[in-house]
Amino acid sequence: MSKFLKGTFILLIAGFITRILGFINRIVIARSIGEEGVGLYMMAFPTFILVVTITQMGLPVAISKNIAEAEAKGDFAEIKKILVVSLAATIALSLIFTPALILLAPILSTTLFTDPRTYYPLIAIAPVVPIIAISSVLRGYFQGRQNMRPSANSQILEQLVRITLIAVMTKAFIPYGIEYAAAAAMVSSVIGELVSLAYLMTAFKLKKRFRLRKNFFKFVQSGKTTFTSLMEIALPSMGSRMIGSVSWFFEPIVVAHSLAIAGVAAVEATKQYGALTGYALPLLMLPSFVTFSLATSLVPAISEANSRNNQKLIEYRLQEALRFVFLTGGLAVIVLYVLADPLMQIMYGSTKGSYFIRVMAPFFLFFYYQGPLQAVLQALNLARAAMINSLIGAIVKTAVIFILASQDSFGITGAALGIVIGFVVVTVLHFATVLKTISFTFYIRDYAKGFLVMAASGWIGYWLFANILVENLLLIRVVISLSGMCISYMLLLLIFGLIKKDDLKRIPWIGRFFAY
Repeated sequence: MSKFLKGTFILLIAGFITRILGFINRIVIARSIGEEGVGLYMMAFPTFILVVTITQMGLPVAISKNIAEAEAKGDFAEIKKILVVSLAATIALSLIFTPALILLAPILSTTLFTDPRTYYPLIAIAPVVPIIAISSVLRGYFQGRQNMRPSANSQILEQLVRITLIAVMTKAFIPYGIEYAAAAAMVSSVIGELVSLAYLMTAFKLKKRFRLRKNFFKFVQSGKTTFTSLMEIALPSMGSRMIGSVSWFFEPIVVAHSLAIAGVAAVEATKQYGALTGYALPLLMLPSFVTFSLATSLVPAISEANSRNNQKLIEYRLQEALRFVFLTGGLAVIVLYVLADPLMQIMYGSTKGSYFIRVMAPFFLFFYYQGPLQAVLQALNLARAAMINSLIGAIVKTAVIFILASQDSFGITGAALGIVIGFVVVTVLHFATVLKTISFTFYIRDYAKGFLVMAASGWIGYWLFANILVENLLLIRVVISLSGMCISYMLLLLIFGLIKKDDLKRIPWIGRFFAY
């Protein structure tokens, strides 16, 4: 099995486990500190994300790409220089932003958040900035060498430590006040990240091929060219993330004003937007751990092939990635579309948001494609084009939300359509940019077969849910319908030749069975 496939499967498993642990983490926080405590926690969290984004400067992607290219050439001196320069840059920035966050915490808590109690979570989370800065560099190093195991293990370890400490520390601090309990939840996250960093540093020491500290400052001084090369990828990558963050920041403001124009009261607008973004979107984005895993593996894999000018390998890896996204994303779409109401009822105790799932699910295939396509653009030195595409998509999304949501006939549905149109535009632009750079063959017949498989499996799932054990518990009916859809989907993929025996042989564990 190639490094690309092995790394992808490791990240897929880790991504699935991490996503489940993330849900458990949310439940533990909610039950430990309640709605008010979660509010304080979530008020401080976007500030933390923004500071970390600026501190990282998009370097993880750039490190992964450049190290993959250097290793393909056997240039270990350049690998060390990439690591040294990246560490120097991120540590320097974290030394600026960490004290800045501490000093600005009183102002942020009283003016921006209008709740002085957010001061404590802000202070508590400040130490995590340099920890994540160093961790991101080490993850980029391992990903560049197409060794995904340390990164995957560190993420799972971080979540396990966080969940355990949140349950213990919030209970210990809640008698002192809800703000201290929220701060304790933040401290738990910091300790989780610290344990993750300790694991990554240990893995690095065991597997490194050079002494990092030897002539450290000498490498920093001679690393101007390396720094410039990193920034060519890092800054546009950071720009794409910043565009996304700013777009999400303005989205609720635009939605609220648009619905007000349409005559929707403020309280009702908040409820509708909450159903869309709090209930529907998290469920629709749940399968994205698959695309994240592929995107992470694609950057070094495509970079390595590009450094060798192997155009056939680039197209092959992109074809494999997009095929995998189509098949896994297709199953996710039909499951979410058919079982929207019962899934919402089981997860949230309400069917609010199920309408949005049915409206948006068919278009979410474009969203699942977006991550791998952006990774390919970054690997091909087209990060700037990816950033411009993201900017265009954000502008289109905001404009469509305002135009549609401000009309009585659309209302909050206009916001849902605006979000969908936004990521469809970005995905189409990404794909168009890729086509300008590499040759690509469309297998239209396979896509037609795939849509037929989706329709047939979706109908089977709907029939099972509507007719089998109707009087039984909702959970049992959902499990039966879900099982029917998954089994029929896999069988039909095999019958139509969309999954071949050779594909199954390349999957760990399953491949051993088919080898005999």
